[in-house]
Amino acid sequence: MEAEAAKYIGAGLAVIALAGVGVGIGNIFSSLVSSIARNPAARGEVFGIGILGFALTEAIALFALLISFLLLFAV
Repeated sequence: MEAEAAKYIGAGLAVIALAGVGVGIGNIFSSLVSSIARNPAARGEVFGIGILGFALTEAIALFALLISFLLLFAV
């Protein structure tokens, strides 16, 4: 196998994590909306935790994207 093809395969495998991140973000916000709909008084407490979960999940996507770019352009 050529090195160029291996780089593309590795970058593609690294980007697979983005599908899981999309599902995770969807779950976070669906739970956030559901909990606020059930108890609107707890919005202040729940919203901060939801945004923290979103940020941590999005960080995984950025790491996966960074790894794929490193495989493509630095190696």
